[in-house]
Amino acid sequence: MRLYRLLSFVWNHPLNANGKWAAIGRVARWQLASRLMEGPVAFPYVEGTRLFASRGMTGATGNWYCGLHELNDMAFVLHLLREDDLFVDVGANIGSYTIMALSGEGVRVTSIEPIPETFAHLERNLALNGFGKRVNACCLGLSDHVSSLRFTVGLGCVNHVVTKGEDVASVEVTVTTLDSLVGSDVPTLIKIDVEGHERAVLRGATRTLADRRLLAVIMEINGSGARYGVDDNELVDVMRDNKFSPYGYDPFARALIKADRSGGNMIFVRDVEAVSRRVSTARRFRLVNGEI
Repeated sequence: MRLYRLLSFVWNHPLNANGKWAAIGRVARWQLASRLMEGPVAFPYVEGTRLFASRGMTGATGNWYCGLHELNDMAFVLHLLREDDLFVDVGANIGSYTIMALSGEGVRVTSIEPIPETFAHLERNLALNGFGKRVNACCLGLSDHVSSLRFTVGLGCVNHVVTKGEDVASVEVTVTTLDSLVGSDVPTLIKIDVEGHERAVLRGATRTLADRRLLAVIMEINGSGARYGVDDNELVDVMRDNKFSPYGYDPFARALIKADRSGGNMIFVRDVEAVSRRVSTARRFRLVNGEI
């Protein structure tokens, strides 16, 4: 059943529309190679970058199968950012968004991943691509205060801040606020994927959120905040208080689409005119299965 879901996802992915069988071939090659080869494999990625993947890294392998695993949000990042813009990747995992953003000429990235084991994968991907001083990789967490918190380990992309009474393997991690981390610099775009800890991250980013130079925030809204007593509507309200509205993105039409509060990743945009102008005039980016 899991293989069927994977093949269905790959077959129906919009970026594979003109190369469905080639995409299935990439799936078959990886399924075979991952069983025969020891250690990670470096896949081609955006604009000639590469990304290491090992068995179980569904996001990384999804990029190999489909060009961009999370098509709409990833394409939005590519189309929005320009030279010298700062992209802040909160919850970077192994670096799919970080490496992708750095494929844009002159884009700067602050990449934040709290789990030491995962951070090692992120550093390996950065070293593979040699981005130098354009990226600041930080092995820490973000919250609404400066101290330390315990994070789960061994859960892959769903590692999270440990809740009271949760009996799981964990590690203590230094946490700071986004305002403290970026200092006087102002990101153009922030991606937040912290498995329910979003409200605390936003509370630690009041100055950054208020700065009009921040054009957009991509945030996961999927009910996972319930483990900390946070309702998704609270996150949307914080963004609305800072004059951001929720949107989706059509990467083929290069158009923002007004969104409701449904689950999944959501793009919050403050200056719709400026963002629309940027995405509509962005250059095209090379992928493993075409361009976007």
